[in-house]
Amino acid sequence: MKQIVVVAAIIRKGDKIFATQRGYGDWKDWWEFPGGKIEAGESPEEALKREIREELSAEIDVERFLTTVEYDYPVFHLTMHCYLCSLASDSLHLNEHEAARWLSANQLDSVRWLPADKGLLPELRSLIS
Repeated sequence: MKQIVVVAAIIRKGDKIFATQRGYGDWKDWWEFPGGKIEAGESPEEALKREIREELSAEIDVERFLTTVEYDYPVFHLTMHCYLCSLASDSLHLNEHEAARWLSANQLDSVRWLPADKGLLPELRSLIS
């Protein structure tokens, strides 16, 4: 099975977490934490900052490693390294996503999460509650 390794930004502002809706591909319209693949020579933190610049035209501060999610999708195995982050400024622009929302703990179930991302919700609820 194909292996894909990505990084994801769990962007927190106060008691809310930032979520994005995919605008393309097999999982179009599903919700996820922004991020992407690590390029050769990049640290996970560098990859995360680059991906957020590309996807959201935003700068982030990577605060700390949160967890790694392992998930078997039908055609690949995903390893997703998740980092707790904050925005360096409030400026955001959706370059690749269809929509975005700031979600409080009781709103986390209001969107259709990608399966791997959904596994983070219990931990995030306790983090922002």
